[in-house]
Amino acid sequence: MSVIQDVIAKVKEKDPEQKEFIQAVTEVLTTLEPTVEKHPEFVKAKIYERIVEPDRVVMFRVPWEDDKGEIHVNRGFRVQFNGAIGPYKGGLRFHPSVNLSIIKFLGFEQIFKNSLTGLAMGGAKGGSDFDPKGKSDREVMRFCYAFMRELFRHIGPDTDVPAGDIGVGGREIGYMYGYYKKIVNEHTGVLTGKGLEYGGSLIRPEATGYGLVYFVHEMLATRGTDLRGKKVAVSGAGNVAQYAIEKVNQLGGKAITVSDSSGAVVDEAGITPDKLAFIMELKNVRRGRIKEYAEKYNLPYYEGKSVWDVIKEQGVKVDIALPCATQNEINGEHAQALVNNGCFCVGEGANMPSTLDAIKIYLDNNVLYGPAKAANAGGVAVSGLEMAQNSQRLSWPREKVDEELQKIMKNIHKAALDAAETYGQKGNYLAGANIAGFIKVAKAMLAFGVV
Repeated sequence: MSVIQDVIAKVKEKDPEQKEFIQAVTEVLTTLEPTVEKHPEFVKAKIYERIVEPDRVVMFRVPWEDDKGEIHVNRGFRVQFNGAIGPYKGGLRFHPSVNLSIIKFLGFEQIFKNSLTGLAMGGAKGGSDFDPKGKSDREVMRFCYAFMRELFRHIGPDTDVPAGDIGVGGREIGYMYGYYKKIVNEHTGVLTGKGLEYGGSLIRPEATGYGLVYFVHEMLATRGTDLRGKKVAVSGAGNVAQYAIEKVNQLGGKAITVSDSSGAVVDEAGITPDKLAFIMELKNVRRGRIKEYAEKYNLPYYEGKSVWDVIKEQGVKVDIALPCATQNEINGEHAQALVNNGCFCVGEGANMPSTLDAIKIYLDNNVLYGPAKAANAGGVAVSGLEMAQNSQRLSWPREKVDEELQKIMKNIHKAALDAAETYGQKGNYLAGANIAGFIKVAKAMLAFGVV
């Protein structure tokens, strides 16, 4: 058995119930096989064994009171996975599905994503099984305060800098940062995704969606084409999906789908800027359901279905797929349907949205496949730029941040292609991104000795 397979087997043995974490480890480590022979020093120092174990895992209870005076108890998590190349960096997710396996998978992915940006950031992730949906602003505020009452001990501007993720937007970041500032009596950039008024960065809300489309643009260029005239399927209706659609429109593509946890809509006429403005008001202000979009524009609504279910069942033709909703939303059957319906490019806006079966189908069918840790790194990249601005006590103009974002996404694309070629996997973005991200972290770990 190879070193890699041995490590994967040990992870499965130690944490058999952590399915998402096992999936992430399997996906990354399998592609690292070519590094074993070229780097015997990594094998000797047990780097492969060490990188799958978090530096530390913090779990805590979060008691809070609702508007009726009833007390609730949720679980809080922070997994500081690997700090070899910089302070821990990774989002906070508030969603009922959150458990240790999901936080570990996200933290593990974040190691390589952050490394690819070229910025000094280690990998971490955190969150809670709290559901902000249906809660009043006051209830969300009380929960955020309770969550930060414990989390504040484990974070800091040079230690761990959390950000937002699913269920954690500007409102939640504001409440958490306000409480953190009150407790520690410091105004430091310890959370990113902050409001512009108190240390946030321009382009941060747009960064993941914009960065995704910039990466897709680079992939398309390798085949002598671009987004103009392309039909694009986007899943989700949150921050990433919204700004991915906006940038697709700006670059001449046509986004034709949108969804949320309740159902999906196909709009063959295209989600124009006016329609996108309606989605943003619906989701960001009124916190409504995407069904209202279907009703407003007289479109069929596919209740309980994902975008990928609808494409498979209705035979919807698309050129490009941008999964921007959640993990494992595209399975093998969905991937095959995409290929059958003309899709030749997949860029992942969500974290690990494709199952291992789906990824195999992409690679077997010569689909341009931008894995999440490369394609959606724009968000954490601009978070890193926000940290830099906070350290300088400066706010950069919008054009400078966007220019830096485009530069970072181009560099990630080049790093992934170069690493793939160097290690005998030419054109394989998955292997290239994993290897490029890993080598940098592994060399840092090696330099530190046995810690």
